[in-house]
Amino acid sequence: MPDYKCQIVKAINKLRPMSKEVCLRCKSSRLLCGRPSCPLLAKLKIQSPLEDKLKEDIYGPSPGIFVGHRGYPDVFIGPLTSLEPELAEISDNPNRWYGFDFNEIIKLRSTLVRSKSRQNVKEKTRLVEKSQEIALSLKPTYTEISFERKPSFSVSFSTLSQPQGPVGLIKKFDIAGNTKIPEKVDSVVGDEISSTEAAMLLFKSGYDVYYVTKVLSSGVLGREDRKKLVPTRWSITATDDILGKAMINEIKDYPVINEYRVYSNTYLDNHFEILLLPRKWEYEQFEAWAPNTLWTLAMEKPAINYEYEGYHGRSNYAEQEGGGYYAARFGVLEAIAKLRKQACAVVFREIYEGYIMPVGVWEVRENVRKAMASEPYKYNTLNEALNSISKRLKIPMNEYLTRTRILRQRRLEDFLNV
Repeated sequence: MPDYKCQIVKAINKLRPMSKEVCLRCKSSRLLCGRPSCPLLAKLKIQSPLEDKLKEDIYGPSPGIFVGHRGYPDVFIGPLTSLEPELAEISDNPNRWYGFDFNEIIKLRSTLVRSKSRQNVKEKTRLVEKSQEIALSLKPTYTEISFERKPSFSVSFSTLSQPQGPVGLIKKFDIAGNTKIPEKVDSVVGDEISSTEAAMLLFKSGYDVYYVTKVLSSGVLGREDRKKLVPTRWSITATDDILGKAMINEIKDYPVINEYRVYSNTYLDNHFEILLLPRKWEYEQFEAWAPNTLWTLAMEKPAINYEYEGYHGRSNYAEQEGGGYYAARFGVLEAIAKLRKQACAVVFREIYEGYIMPVGVWEVRENVRKAMASEPYKYNTLNEALNSISKRLKIPMNEYLTRTRILRQRRLEDFLNV
């Protein structure tokens, strides 16, 4: 297997961020520098041995679709078609990626050819309808696609969605196999209910967040006069937020936990410490970046972003942390709801130098899921819990205590021995 990580490191060594503060806050998702595309991500391009499999006509299984966001409301949409049929079932399902390293993730994603055609988000063309069938199917659906020209090969990156492989403009697109769409999904799609209600119904029926995200993105949810395509990167955070808010309302009826619980996990050079406190729901999250990651190339010291929401929620987007905030919150809430308990949560996320390329917020979600599935450390006092957490963090606890709102609800002097 090619060492993709080495290629990325070489590219990073040639880069300099536009601005220390702006790049870390933006992480390419909002283009705060005013440029049409992120100058950092633009250079993280790699080639693959699969390039010789790219042709003007491709037949293969399609595990999902991709809806772009550029030019909204006229966006590119089309299926993702696998060049390696045996990998199709996992290639667009992050729920099965935990434990893969950077090279394995890039290799997996580079097997998917993204075909695209420009459509208005409210259009009901045959291409959109066929794409929706693929998105709703539980199994990859075989497709036949002809391109305007042979797809070009590169792997592109995003902080929200998974890495993307080769891309080509659609000339002709047909479904060549049977789709497997559950009756429950058909029923929800046909109901005259809001997309928010529909997404929660699917999740409560046992469909994973990644499937719900694809269904929401395909534009089949909601009342008929309001149905429209949702760009993939937007649907990821929207699904985390929709399901998160519904679970918040649910856990508020549950009893509060009776001790301090700490959950811990590390994956892809992202370390998480999750503290549950025996209080009513509140949430705060620290995102601490080490120097020399893609977004902190010019920094000499760690940079800490911070977000908070109280019992009644938040009305604005978590700009400092973006999609990672909602992905982590979803993972915490999913676990608390399963326990049928209520708690106040503090998430410490430390991103180390080895996290040299963005692979999408699925990594945050799965990191937190893995942590919350482990046996927690349990403590009788907050000081005991913080002492335990501080032993596994690289940044001193006092750096976090000077920024916190939840932990500051007691006097700061109480924690000076931490």
